Amino acid sequence: MNKDKIIYFSDELNDEFSTAQIQPRKIDESYNYDGNKFLRAISHFFWYRIIFYPGAWIYLKLVYHHKIINRKALKKEKKNSFFLYGNHTNDMADPYIPTFVVFPKSNYVIVHANNVSMPFLGRITPSLGAIPLPDNLAASKNFTNSIKDKVEHNHPVTIYPEAHIWPFYTKIRPFGNTSFRYPVQYDKAVYCFTNTYQKRKFSKTPKIVTYIDGPFYPDKNLNGKDQREDLRNKVYSAMVERSKMNNVELIKYIKKTDEEKND
Repeated sequence: MNKDKIIYFSDELNDEFSTAQIQPRKIDESYNYDGNKFLRAISHFFWYRIIFYPGAWIYLKLVYHHKIINRKALKKEKKNSFFLYGNHTNDMADPYIPTFVVFPKSNYVIVHANNVSMPFLGRITPSLGAIPLPDNLAASKNFTNSIKDKVEHNHPVTIYPEAHIWPFYTKIRPFGNTSFRYPVQYDKAVYCFTNTYQKRKFSKTPKIVTYIDGPFYPDKNLNGKDQREDLRNKVYSAMVERSKMNNVELIKYIKKTDEEKND
């Protein structure tokens, strides 16, 4: 570990350490989530299959020697849609990895508005599967309809429940159960993936090894809120266990004391 690379944090739920500086657009009722479906399908095929997929594969293999463990777990739901949850620790790799987890299916990701706000890429990311969170009630209906459409067409939907990027973080941050309302609402399976950083023999850049766990299902013996909490706990426990496979710490994260927070 580079001992000079230390990040001090105060709030595991809300601190953000992404280096990207983007002014997010407002996602209101004027935002067209799915656009013209015929044109979006063509755009999706071109940008996702022809451009994004091979580029992402080359990047992950060359830079991180990426490897996925336990993809066979997905076979149980290969004909169905499902919700996929992962830890959020890499600006560049995180958008790519779920694509290879769910292959050959097309992946869709619930994202912050930043992801559709970039001058050029912001116009492309919806074709790559980005579904931005709504900013008002009117937009929520369109957002919900978009999620429903993906589920009905048997596409997986990826969610990063930690919400904020902590580069190369080797533990799992606490997260709530709010995002688990989707699998409960649509009665769909849940999987999780945990990205870990592991040593390489001849490089200081670690390899990324991704572990898949699941499926987990909503427990119909519980009420809606408890179903969400039950799914959240199963995913969190699986990710915490997998995070023990990290053996490289590029950045040390230290929580501020109460005195430091007030400085």
